[in-house]
Amino acid sequence: MAQTLVSDVIVPEVFLPYSIQRTAELSEFVQSGIIQPDSQFDAKASDGGKIVEMPFWNDLTGEDEVIDDENPLGTDKIAASGDAAAIHQRGKAWSVNDLAGMLAGDDPMKAIGNLTGEYWARRLQAQSFATLKGVFAIASMANSLHAIHAATGTTSSANFLTGATFIDAQQKLGDSKSKLVAISMHSRVESALRKLDLIDTIPASESKPEIKFFQGLRVIIDDGHTVETINTYNVYTTYLFGAGALALGNDRRIIPVEGAPAGSTWNLEMSRTALAGSTALIHRRRFILHPRGVKWLGVTQAKKSPSNTELGSDTNWLRVYETKNVRIVKITHNIPA
Repeated sequence: MAQTLVSDVIVPEVFLPYSIQRTAELSEFVQSGIIQPDSQFDAKASDGGKIVEMPFWNDLTGEDEVIDDENPLGTDKIAASGDAAAIHQRGKAWSVNDLAGMLAGDDPMKAIGNLTGEYWARRLQAQSFATLKGVFAIASMANSLHAIHAATGTTSSANFLTGATFIDAQQKLGDSKSKLVAISMHSRVESALRKLDLIDTIPASESKPEIKFFQGLRVIIDDGHTVETINTYNVYTTYLFGAGALALGNDRRIIPVEGAPAGSTWNLEMSRTALAGSTALIHRRRFILHPRGVKWLGVTQAKKSPSNTELGSDTNWLRVYETKNVRIVKITHNIPA
């Protein structure tokens, strides 16, 4: 007798592209242009190995020369450098008991399928913050850090994020500051800016949430931002981003698994424990999330791909682009009491 199975409802060939698209739709980092999906990175994520090497040519330098009829022009050379990105392999499994679904009067596995996009969007932003922590821990990123927080004495407007201190932070990118598109901050920072009437809001339309702007940059609010306590002061971290500061590539291959049940793949695998009456859905992803111009070294990488803790370590990163081409500025500051 034929019956409809979970593997008939959630088909890997359909579910994988949908999950990738839904994750991008729900990620504010992607929607704001901070994280830029890139077909070239899709292709690299589909290659083998743990690290993708990305050589590039350095810009031309030196002054031009005056031409005369006695001395030939001198020659210069162009040098090559290399960027490198880690290929991430992440997974999550959910299990549902038949009885739980019967008592709930709904299909919990269907709900899990619908909610994976939101789950991976949150995890993508958490991984982004871990990456930024490691990137800004390296000494060569010091020129992209605008530290205005107070360590002693009384705080003043000079220690807060305001229109004036934003301009100073923006200047860290020099003539590339016009490329900034977004600013991400803790919810308490956004509240402090609203009290100063510095947040502009575009009303919601067509069932879409309202969009907030600060100094012309799209505002992303996430309490995953670091809040440190230094000498009893709460110190907040806020980031400015240029378009495509982080590159994203997804392995879109449907990868078969030897010996797995029909309908299962490496990307989306089903497991059934008949005696317990439970079904598990295992979702795996292989992708690249990389800050352009900061090379992944993987010095402390213990497994096939790095953890968020390893991403947050300065020993694993090396800036290889010119500072202003990295397109990220970090601000550490206080907020009014």
